[in-house]
Amino acid sequence: MTVTPYCANLFQDCQDLRQFLLTFKQTCVEKDNTQIVSISQKIPSIDPLAVLDAIALPDQLHFYFEKPAQGEAIAAIDTATSVKLSHSDRFSQAQKFINSCLAKTSSTGTLNLPFSGPHFFCSFTFFDDNLHDASPFPAATIFLPRWQISSKKNSSVVVANIVIDSNVNYDLLSQNIWEEFQAISSAISKNVNSPVRPRLHNFKNSDLKANNNFKASVVSALESINRKHINKIVLSDAIDVTANAPFNLVHSLNNLRIMHPDCYVFSTSNGKGQNFIGASPERLIKIHNRELETDALAGSAPRGKTAIEDAYFADGLLTSEKERHEHRVVSDFIIQRLSKLGLNPQRMPLPLLLKLSNIQHLWTPIRASVPAGVHPLEIVAELHPTPAVAGDTREIACKQIRRYESFNRCLYAAPLGWVNHRGDSEFIVGIRSALIDNCRARLYAGAGIVAGSDPDKELAEIQLKLQALLKALV
Repeated sequence: MTVTPYCANLFQDCQDLRQFLLTFKQTCVEKDNTQIVSISQKIPSIDPLAVLDAIALPDQLHFYFEKPAQGEAIAAIDTATSVKLSHSDRFSQAQKFINSCLAKTSSTGTLNLPFSGPHFFCSFTFFDDNLHDASPFPAATIFLPRWQISSKKNSSVVVANIVIDSNVNYDLLSQNIWEEFQAISSAISKNVNSPVRPRLHNFKNSDLKANNNFKASVVSALESINRKHINKIVLSDAIDVTANAPFNLVHSLNNLRIMHPDCYVFSTSNGKGQNFIGASPERLIKIHNRELETDALAGSAPRGKTAIEDAYFADGLLTSEKERHEHRVVSDFIIQRLSKLGLNPQRMPLPLLLKLSNIQHLWTPIRASVPAGVHPLEIVAELHPTPAVAGDTREIACKQIRRYESFNRCLYAAPLGWVNHRGDSEFIVGIRSALIDNCRARLYAGAGIVAGSDPDKELAEIQLKLQALLKALV
């Protein structure tokens, strides 16, 4: 990637934008290939969700990522360039694609602000192949968006990524970009932050009661655990609901960020009208300036209705040998996998509590410096899937999951996130999630099964997670 001289307010004048883009024409001719121009510009404070609502179209890729409690959000809309992969080496192929794009990218503008410069948005399915019904998402999707709008602590940045070749019509290109930027600017005054009441009465089938298959699978899995065939397995359930009107993506995301401010609220699309959304408490990795943060998150208990009841549940979680064992399996796995890559991970000796609005978890933060030459996607590939969403041992657990679950996990419990031009990155695990398709939605939730698990309690846990998600859908 090269950095071109700073050019102020390129989006304010169509003619200036055209003249700037023309400077890359000779490069395209000389190198006989396409070039990517990435322009970053500070703009008045804006809600990226409002921009998603204003300009995103159903047939376009998008990615939305928000941490409400931290005042941080980013929306990636439409595609400058992309790749969809079905290979078993999808992580390394994704890395090659990103590197090849950056090699022909020139960046300009305000590059010293959070989320400035080109970012590549990535979604990977849980499995790298599909043995059940066809997945609405390929094994991997990586795209550089045409537009990227971010906000962090009332500082907003817009990034336009523009593909140029020797045959491009510069008049038409600059005019289209300028008009699209005007549409983004018009969203600055738009407010989507008021709560929307979920229309639960519209559902024709919103019964989240016991799935007999799930409970039977838990009983069978416990038999395998007792026979020492496996130490842990994470079993999930999928519930289909139907409304008599299409689900509203932006309103559902707005509800999620209001109801779950301590989670990662996310959405990604396949460009065919289907969206995968959720509010995940689980971060897979965050890398900034080659410093890695990751989390072991396993072991759960409900929140209490009173402070006394909440403290009682928390104490039970912290002292439960069953929950602590489940948590240690995840924490040890992460340490081993990071060490395999040459990192020296550090963790606290005892787990903490992560308290969310409707559930609390055992939580161990893990930190490490990332050596030069280790790409973020190498770390993602090494960690996915963790025992928190698959089991232990991982290979056996994944085979058993395929046997027990009759539905396609798709992006459920899979890595979703971004990598930027500096090597910074953030990925979450797509849990507490739903696949939305017009009037239909498939809700996903799972629970870790270990020795001592109670099938009725595990069923109650996933019902708790499903109900919380259902309340946000409108």
